[in-house]
Amino acid sequence: MNIGDEFDEWARRGKDRGMETRHWHTAKHALARMPVESGDVVLDLGTGSGYVLRALRETAAIGRGYGLDASAQMLQNARSYTDDDSVEFVRGDFDALPFETDSIDHVFSMEAFYYARDPATTLAELNRILRPGGTFYCAVNFFKESTHTHHWQDNLNVEMTLWNASEYREAFRAAGFAVAEQDMIPDRETEIPPASEFPIDEFDTREEMVERYRKHGTLLTVGVAQKE
Repeated sequence: MNIGDEFDEWARRGKDRGMETRHWHTAKHALARMPVESGDVVLDLGTGSGYVLRALRETAAIGRGYGLDASAQMLQNARSYTDDDSVEFVRGDFDALPFETDSIDHVFSMEAFYYARDPATTLAELNRILRPGGTFYCAVNFFKESTHTHHWQDNLNVEMTLWNASEYREAFRAAGFAVAEQDMIPDRETEIPPASEFPIDEFDTREEMVERYRKHGTLLTVGVAQKE
């Protein structure tokens, strides 16, 4: 199954809204750091329900927002949630982005980059479409240090890239980005029950759940496009 088919099914089951709620816990903190200005053009890579672009239009008055996703059903849902002519949803491939060179001010991606078939090509494409000095804010919960997310691969029929923080930095630099910052944003909103209630769902102990959400949370890597 390809990534589009996988997430078509998720969207038909209404899981896009659930992802939006969970991702917002840390996505909002990453978005607050982005140096967006009124009128900027922003791409949301792996847009899902489109919540990032709606938030940026409301809070930062971006001029144009593009939400790219491989899932036609996700995009259909996103359009139905978004009443804004300045936001456009596009079906596309991470490895061949349908945008002109130097045409985008900033790119954001939450919980999507690791689905790229060829991450190096995707990074090169992002560097191509970004204007000089433009930024790529890459946020992921599935990374090597966050061991309690590794089982996610077992539940999906598509390959996921599992890198550690250092590998993200190295790949960004190889693609022509300067790494401006990198840190782990804790999820302080997911409720963690008392120790007496464990084991629950995916966690045997409360300590494991604390590590997953409060310690590791979301890995954010910020790249700045370097152009000759």
